[in-house]
Amino acid sequence: MSDQCVFCGIVAGDVPSVKVAEDAATCAFMDINPASDGHLLVVPKRHSKDLFEIPADDLAAVTLAAQRVAKAAADVLGADGVNLLNCCGAAAWQSVFHFHLHVIPRYADKAKDRLVLPWRPEVPGDPDTIAALGGRISGALASQPES
Repeated sequence: MSDQCVFCGIVAGDVPSVKVAEDAATCAFMDINPASDGHLLVVPKRHSKDLFEIPADDLAAVTLAAQRVAKAAADVLGADGVNLLNCCGAAAWQSVFHFHLHVIPRYADKAKDRLVLPWRPEVPGDPDTIAALGGRISGALASQPES
């Protein structure tokens, strides 16, 4: 745990929150700045700064907890879909440096859903650039040992 981390404080019970689920490895609580009705966060209880630092067992536990919470939230709230979002690094909108997954119920009714896409997914990218970048990433993965 980090003494300066608000999410560690929530896990420890020192910072007020609306917890919705907890197990040995994870804690799920409501987001105080929600993008939609029912927006919540799932965090590992052990502090990890981000996606690059979280141990595989904690990542798996958070992902499974997020799936469980997402199903419950969608069922109870009548959501039309769910987004899972992780922001890794300040340039990717990470504002709390404790790994977390946002579970964001999505609704056709925009009175319940304030989240809008920051990009236009219907606009295709350049096929040559996509292939070149994919080749670079594939090459980097081939040179890394499996975790």
